[in-house]
Amino acid sequence: MRAMDLLCAALLCAVLTNSACSSQRRGTDSSGRRFNRIQHGQCSYTFILPELEGNCHEASERYDTNALQRDAPHVDSDWSSQKLQHLENVMDNNTQWLRKLENYIQESMKMEMAQIQQNAVQNHTATMLEIGTSLLSQTAEQTRKLTDVETQVLNHTSRLEIQLLENSLSTNKLEKQLLLQTNEINKLNEKNSFLEQKFIEMEDRHEEELKTLRQEKASLQELVNRQSHVIDELEAQLNRATVNNTSLQKQQLELMETVHNLLNLVSQERAALKCTKEKSFKDCAEAYHAGFNTSGVYSIHISNTSEPKKVYCNMETAGGGWTVIQHRKDGSVDFQRTWKEYKMGFGSLAGEHWLGNEMIFLLTSQRQYSLRIELRDWEGNRAYSFYEKFQLASEKQNYRLFLKGYSGTAGRQSSLVLHGASFSTKDLDHDNCICKCAQMLTGGKAVNSRSLDFVLIAMKCFLFTLSSDSKTWRWAAFIIGNHT
Repeated sequence: MRAMDLLCAALLCAVLTNSACSSQRRGTDSSGRRFNRIQHGQCSYTFILPELEGNCHEASERYDTNALQRDAPHVDSDWSSQKLQHLENVMDNNTQWLRKLENYIQESMKMEMAQIQQNAVQNHTATMLEIGTSLLSQTAEQTRKLTDVETQVLNHTSRLEIQLLENSLSTNKLEKQLLLQTNEINKLNEKNSFLEQKFIEMEDRHEEELKTLRQEKASLQELVNRQSHVIDELEAQLNRATVNNTSLQKQQLELMETVHNLLNLVSQERAALKCTKEKSFKDCAEAYHAGFNTSGVYSIHISNTSEPKKVYCNMETAGGGWTVIQHRKDGSVDFQRTWKEYKMGFGSLAGEHWLGNEMIFLLTSQRQYSLRIELRDWEGNRAYSFYEKFQLASEKQNYRLFLKGYSGTAGRQSSLVLHGASFSTKDLDHDNCICKCAQMLTGGKAVNSRSLDFVLIAMKCFLFTLSSDSKTWRWAAFIIGNHT
């Protein structure tokens, strides 16, 4: 193959050498280079000649001159024609050689092209087979991946369908709830409209009432102004009166305190009455043990009586459950009373009072009782006397007193107190004392003596020495209970 290439190159060089100066078909292109063109059938061959330092024609002349010098010493016109004929023959030979060369080249080219095409087809086939194998592998892998993706898509589609069903159920529930809420809202709107109408009507009535109230306020303001003027005058008179009467102020304060206490006692009495309507007690001790621990007025059912009796129960002193038979604190009630009044009782249960000899007799007849006397002076000091056993006889026995077991902080027992003494009043004197205690003690008021201090303990001449010093007790309460 390499020898063929060298042969072709040599033939081309010969052709170029022989046809370089030929005038048959030569020319110059646009860039000034010279070329020779040989036409062979439908094929044309163009040879571009290299540039020389001199022109080709001069070289030919030198060559021709040397040739002529070798062949013959003299040059003439015949030699030129011979040379030209010789060149034509050379050209014909070269043309034949070129044709042969062309045929050879064509045959070689056909064989090489066939071999090249065969190799190319084999290479292409192998490449295609490799590509096909790779594509098959990739197709299998892609098919497997596609199967996995399809499985995932199916699973995801199933989950989506389940979620869609759940969402559909939730949507249905929400729609039902929305309908219910819409109905409720409509009802509320109707109620709101109704209330707004009522509110407007109430506003109208309120405005009318406000107008009426403004008119009444104006009239009341005038009345208040007049009353204020009257009150100012009364206050001026009251100030003038209170300046010269301090004792009256004290009495007024005590009266206000008494009224307040009375109101409290009345409320307590009402509460006690309400609590004891369905249950009856023989005395205050039973009420206390039943759970009633508030001092006040209670109703009790004494033995051998048909109707309940009201008494004041002290639920705070010495353990509670005491029935008050006498209460004195400010001297507002006169104790200079007759036999009948002491028998039936007098005063207010919520304030100063005497329970009544007959009720005391009935009470002390149904069980054993103790007697306690609570005392308080003007400075707030307290003292008490206690008798373990206490009883009052009937009216036929002049309400005779029976006492036993004295103790306490109010002092020693008076020598005037005799066990079995009878009760005396200003109109009926049953005591054996020449001093006439009912008149001496002025019906039960506190007595101030330099030698002895006495206080009437619920029944005229039943006296107790309260202390060794001279003192007047302003407050006394006599209570009985079955605390033995």
